[in-house]
Amino acid sequence: METSSSSEFVVQFWGVRGSVPSPGKETVRYGGNTSCVEMQVAGKRLIFDGGTGLRMLGKSLQPQLPIEAYWFFTHYHWDHIQGVPFFAPAFVKGNTFHIYGAAPDGLSLEDHFSEHVLHKNAPVPIKEIQADFKFYDLTYGNTVNLGEITIETSSTSLNHPNGAIGYRVTWQGHSAVYCTDTEHFPDSIDENVVHLARNADVFIYDAMYTDEQYNNPKSPKVGWGHSTWEEGVRVAKAAGVKQLAVFHHEPNHNDDFLDQMAVELKEAFKGGFLAREGMVVSLL
Repeated sequence: METSSSSEFVVQFWGVRGSVPSPGKETVRYGGNTSCVEMQVAGKRLIFDGGTGLRMLGKSLQPQLPIEAYWFFTHYHWDHIQGVPFFAPAFVKGNTFHIYGAAPDGLSLEDHFSEHVLHKNAPVPIKEIQADFKFYDLTYGNTVNLGEITIETSSTSLNHPNGAIGYRVTWQGHSAVYCTDTEHFPDSIDENVVHLARNADVFIYDAMYTDEQYNNPKSPKVGWGHSTWEEGVRVAKAAGVKQLAVFHHEPNHNDDFLDQMAVELKEAFKGGFLAREGMVVSLL
């Protein structure tokens, strides 16, 4: 089943936090749920990752059932799969999910999903899943075509422990790029990321830290697999993107801290903004 409009290209943020959920009174403006982004493109629904923000997406979809969606995973660390066992549409017969990703350790994506995403620690048994799950194994550099929509993957792994895939969605000359859980290089810009983000309308980038935090000699974040908003600006300028969405907020960054970061980001890059839960960005 298609979404309501076949002439829109919309990005909605359902979870924007990194590493671990961070609910509480100090994170209400930006949100405390982990990574989950939805795109509605040319009448099709695309979902990226399955962090705790996925639960809220699932609740919003209940009145629209049955649904068909295309689901893309960057990788399988906890903050990107925690919401899967709580995604209500997965337990409803008649829904269809086309699931894309690269499985580690030589497993097929279907086997990896069953054994490590919907594993024995999940609160709901696998047998309770009633939706139709269809699995598609990806390797770096693959392109997926959904009618007139093209989804490119990063040509190589993003710079993250155990690897991750970046995605570029293009339709009618407009592009949205989902590039999270990647660490920049200390001495040169990441050309893999620049190419993925080239001339994008919206570039969603892992900017978990500030440059100061990343290079703090007392507690450096080098090698942790995440980047900074300042590096996001450098990539955005090099790639010629229109809007930079700072994403994957550090769980200890409260609303006031992120407000100040937003001011500094805007001064450095006119098209820069911080992703918030519930935020909707239209590319058309």
